[in-house]
Amino acid sequence: MRISGIIWLDDVLEKLEQKHDVRQGEAREVLASGPMSEGKSTISQASSYKEIGDFWDTHDLADYWDQTEPAEFEVNLEAEVTYYALDKELSQMLSEVAEERGVSAETLLNLWVQEKLWKHASPETA
Repeated sequence: MRISGIIWLDDVLEKLEQKHDVRQGEAREVLASGPMSEGKSTISQASSYKEIGDFWDTHDLADYWDQTEPAEFEVNLEAEVTYYALDKELSQMLSEVAEERGVSAETLLNLWVQEKLWKHASPETA
């Protein structure tokens, strides 16, 4: 698998910065070429994630199958978020209002949709 891009969600970036004191540029750098754990043995003998990616871009796992070990893991395919298309002009307006209020566009959009749905669910209080 080759990751060709990352969607940087504003609220995730805010959490990285506020809770962990990690800036987006730092996260990009680690993902692009961060150092591997010391002593970690890999087939590629790479010293960074970028080198691992470069290695597997030009090599076939079938040639190294005898050097692999079984691994167990679970995959949860249920997304925690759902993405909806938003008109470009609406998106720009949303971003501007969110910036004025000091929150991410995603947070503001979720609050507005939640408010509208609550009003829809109980029309007598609207």
